[in-house]
Amino acid sequence: MSTNTTNFIDTNLHTDFEVRSQNSICVNRSELDKPLISNIKFLFSGILFGILVVKSEVVSWYRIQEMFHLQSFHMYGVIGSAIAVGMLSIFLIKKFNIKTIDGETIVLDKKKFNKGQIYGGLLFGFGWALTGACPGPLYALIGTGSTVIIVTLLSAIAGTWVYGYLREKLPR
Repeated sequence: MSTNTTNFIDTNLHTDFEVRSQNSICVNRSELDKPLISNIKFLFSGILFGILVVKSEVVSWYRIQEMFHLQSFHMYGVIGSAIAVGMLSIFLIKKFNIKTIDGETIVLDKKKFNKGQIYGGLLFGFGWALTGACPGPLYALIGTGSTVIIVTLLSAIAGTWVYGYLREKLPR
């Protein structure tokens, strides 16, 4: 294989990566090489998050059904509070150029709207209403002894796999 052909192949692979990276969700990848043990803080954060969502009844099937039947403000208050905190956090990160705990710059790219987000949001909402479980606290639910949620977790993993398989054929 000649040098020109090798460069052509490498360029195509890099271009494909660039196109795919524009569609990716995670744009804040760390460039630091840290030992695995340094991630222990995330384990404790996850455990704390699990305790918080269980104690606040955010993972309660009954609370979720009350929300979808418009019978209670509890979940709307939690979601509204999360949106307000998120908006404030983004504002402060941009205004004061806040860095990560490791000193890296936080990059917040503008997102383009596409119709696939509506389809995905509807599919997410239907799944949430059907199962009574948001994907975030699935592990917390399993940890509380609701082992039937393992079916929901496996379904979420299967759905993620199907999306990855059909991604190129789906509307964007």
